[in-house]
Amino acid sequence: MSVLKLSSEPWGRSPAGHDVRRFTLASPTAEVRVMTYGGVITGVRTPDRQGVWNEITLGHDTAAPYFDRATASFFGALVGRYGNRIEAGRFVLDGETFTLPRNDGPNTLHGGPEGFDQHDWAAETREDEAALSLTLTRRSPDGEQGFPGALDVSVTYRLSADGTLDLLYRARTDRPTVVNLTNHTYWNLHGGRDVLGHVLEVPAEQFVPVRADMIPAGGPARVQGTPLDFRDARPVGARIGDDHEQLRLAGGYDHTFVLGGEPDAAGLRRAAHLREPDRGRTLEVWTSEPGVQVYSGNFLTGQPGRAGQAYTKHWGLCLETQHYPDSPNRPEFPSTRLDPGQEYRSHTRYRFGVAGD
Repeated sequence: MSVLKLSSEPWGRSPAGHDVRRFTLASPTAEVRVMTYGGVITGVRTPDRQGVWNEITLGHDTAAPYFDRATASFFGALVGRYGNRIEAGRFVLDGETFTLPRNDGPNTLHGGPEGFDQHDWAAETREDEAALSLTLTRRSPDGEQGFPGALDVSVTYRLSADGTLDLLYRARTDRPTVVNLTNHTYWNLHGGRDVLGHVLEVPAEQFVPVRADMIPAGGPARVQGTPLDFRDARPVGARIGDDHEQLRLAGGYDHTFVLGGEPDAAGLRRAAHLREPDRGRTLEVWTSEPGVQVYSGNFLTGQPGRAGQAYTKHWGLCLETQHYPDSPNRPEFPSTRLDPGQEYRSHTRYRFGVAGD
């Protein structure tokens, strides 16, 4: 008999009038909930070292708050076409300039005001003894939010019997374009306090410095000798208050870390390890992407969440696997270009666990 269980339930109607469903993928050590609107991970539950199950992400109890960016706050969002920022809302591809709607001051953030998290997705499920899979698909039409080319996208959420969650992104285009997909889950492995006491390790020698508008200020810089050095695990809050220009500009951590080292047999590099000392929960992130954006919830200002909880500053930590910000305008960065006949492929793995005392 399988230890895995997949179920779904109606979860309201989207602004476009489509039925929204929420799927639950459950294993003995993890429960993941995803809805068809926006591809949003609406929740993840895991046990602590005492065997007590709790929610470990930020989010909402109902679907409606996700329909408005002001209340959605990218909680659990599937981000596209381009995660992170594009300077001045424009880029040039093959000599043609493409203009995007600006939704972050002078720049375009997370695909624009109507990015992938603000659309309905079609769902298909698969079950076997080893894993449960939910695959969401949609076609992003040519010109959507200013991006060229019709883009056929699929994202598979696969939960294995051991509680490992894999996100597999695929895309094809009929015209040269740029693609940078990610997930924007806010993690809180404790649930009852901010994440400043979470112990974080990021095995990166370099990060991408930013300007005041959070656009890259040149190429990668070394983490050594800065409060952005997480090569040795330490609490998120240990140096977040240091008098350092990058922390002042971002209001904390909101930086892309450059991942190196040899990938494993699945093509994944270790991106981060997060541990909550009190309850013992751990999260390890592996990815095929060249970077991971570490964001310490600097712009949370008391947004209402589950059970009336107000999510204040630093109440969640994002570990967004992705290419670097503004890559379409930075030929020195790894390319985000996708051409007809190619397939965009990206893979991120989350391993949930429990540490001893």
